[in-house]
Amino acid sequence: MADSSASPALESFLEKWHRQLRGELPGGLDELLADDVVFRSPIVYTPRQGKDITKMYLMAAGGTLGGEGADEVDLDEPGGGDEWDGRFRYVRTIREGNDVLLEFETTIEGKYANGIDLITVDDHARIVSFTVMIRPLQAVNAIHAQMQTALEQLNAQ
Repeated sequence: MADSSASPALESFLEKWHRQLRGELPGGLDELLADDVVFRSPIVYTPRQGKDITKMYLMAAGGTLGGEGADEVDLDEPGGGDEWDGRFRYVRTIREGNDVLLEFETTIEGKYANGIDLITVDDHARIVSFTVMIRPLQAVNAIHAQMQTALEQLNAQ
């Protein structure tokens, strides 16, 4: 449902973002990321800038945060219910102007993880800022180990 305080660019981005997560966006992340996008990760101290590095981190995160046994992303919005299978899903969306906060939950190595993607888009519906925050600490540690492996594999390609 659209929020009257959300910009048209943000609404366009959200539609494309969900298509991307389902693997249905022909241009993929290349279509969604601004060239000078800034990415902030809970596992890296300094922000990363640029389309290529951000794409690499988001691809690694996609493989890491999918949840145990996941073969697709659950995009139910809002989440909830007792039938959740542990796969990545967004459970809440807060829109304001060109900013969106997407709260998610998943499981990592049997541990519940809860976090947010705080995303800012430009007027062309491209991501200019992407910040990820995750809790609890046990999940962050598990994600850190898996992300390190995923990034090493991506760098080797």
